[in-house]
Amino acid sequence: MNVPATTDVLVVGGGNAGLCAAITAARAGADVVLLEHAPHFMRGGNTRHTRNLRAMHPGPTATLSDSYCEEEFWTDLLRVTGGKINEELARLTIRESYPLLGWLQEQGVRFQPALSGTLSLGRTNAFFLGGGKALLNAQYRTADKLGVKIFYDTEARDLNFNTGGFQSAVVVNRGYTFEIKARALVVASGGFQANTGWMREVWGSAADNFLIRGTPYNTGTMLRCLMGQGVQTVSDPTQCHAVAIDARGPKFDGGIVTRLDCVCFSLVVNTQGKRFYDEGEDFWPKRYAIWGRLIAGQPEQIAYAVIDAKVAENFMPSVFPSISADSIEALAEKVGLDGAALAATVEAFNAAVVAGNYNPDVLDDCHTEGLLPPKSHWALKLDKPPYAIYPLKPGITFTYLGVKVDGKARVHFSGSQGADNVYAAGEVMAGNILGQGYCAGTGMTIGGVFGRLAGASAAAHRSSL
Repeated sequence: MNVPATTDVLVVGGGNAGLCAAITAARAGADVVLLEHAPHFMRGGNTRHTRNLRAMHPGPTATLSDSYCEEEFWTDLLRVTGGKINEELARLTIRESYPLLGWLQEQGVRFQPALSGTLSLGRTNAFFLGGGKALLNAQYRTADKLGVKIFYDTEARDLNFNTGGFQSAVVVNRGYTFEIKARALVVASGGFQANTGWMREVWGSAADNFLIRGTPYNTGTMLRCLMGQGVQTVSDPTQCHAVAIDARGPKFDGGIVTRLDCVCFSLVVNTQGKRFYDEGEDFWPKRYAIWGRLIAGQPEQIAYAVIDAKVAENFMPSVFPSISADSIEALAEKVGLDGAALAATVEAFNAAVVAGNYNPDVLDDCHTEGLLPPKSHWALKLDKPPYAIYPLKPGITFTYLGVKVDGKARVHFSGSQGADNVYAAGEVMAGNILGQGYCAGTGMTIGGVFGRLAGASAAAHRSSL
């Protein structure tokens, strides 16, 4: 199948957001073309590595336990973003997250039964049966049945505008350059985290030590094009979903298996053997996405999580084995740290621990006193060998710099420039809601909700002409 010269709706990006847009537009009767930069076996962007989405719900469902109301969801987002959030769009996302679950099931997506125990997510997050790839497979099957024309190994390199708005995209497919005209454009092509040059512009040489958890195809080309056309942007270029991952992981596409969930149960130190933040500040799903940025600010952008045998079974292990030893000094030597410095840090921590009722499932009362930084919860003395250590680096999932949108997913342009036929969904506009910080599963929720909004708006624009 050759790339067509014209279409009603052009969707750039083949992850969850783009597919939700394409399916919605196709169901509304639009002729839809979807461009996926990656080859077939790597299709789907960061969605390939996802496991769940966060959703409001008034009561127990087959996939979620108890209830999770709008105000609680909003409070969680407000807290992690520190108020850097568009309340109108955030509440729209929250309200539409509940019907999103049923809509995805109608597209063939299957969910696991409600979870219990793990990461305290059974009440807030619905998990995909088979993970992100199974989700994508269902969405692609549905899109194909609806007649969406899908092209892999196809990159949109440039966008053409005139006084009437978006006109066409310059596309490279199998080494050939084409132009495709469309009545409406949906940009769902992710952030710029895989663009090493752009990351260096923002972070300097520190970016060379970052690992990119997801797809190597999110290079920000469409975001750059839109910025060149005068689009209004949101969020700080340095803000990103950045978690602590195993430093032994690959540069790109390590996915979920390299993430380390041990931080809240450990002591985290830098190359000088010193702690630099409260490891037990809050539940891991609410605070895990701050740790990549914290580590990025440390010497050589590396840190080390130290645990003892008491907590070794309290978290999902990395794909890489822990480094262990029978003493703190021997442990330090194995990773090139100063043994005396690390031992002094552990000794000071142990002396500051206030014993309580240890419970990894709640914000317990095990904490430190007289120690800076403190450890607010889950503080247990490190005194039971063997001891273990995991090296940590910043794992960048996606960047928050993006395009400003409204409640119909329409992209906003500055000044006299305008284009009422350009829409955005997913990571490329997530900064409207995530000015900083993260709650587990929120990215998929934003992508699904705004994908549906963008698809409906694009189809409606086509039919109104």
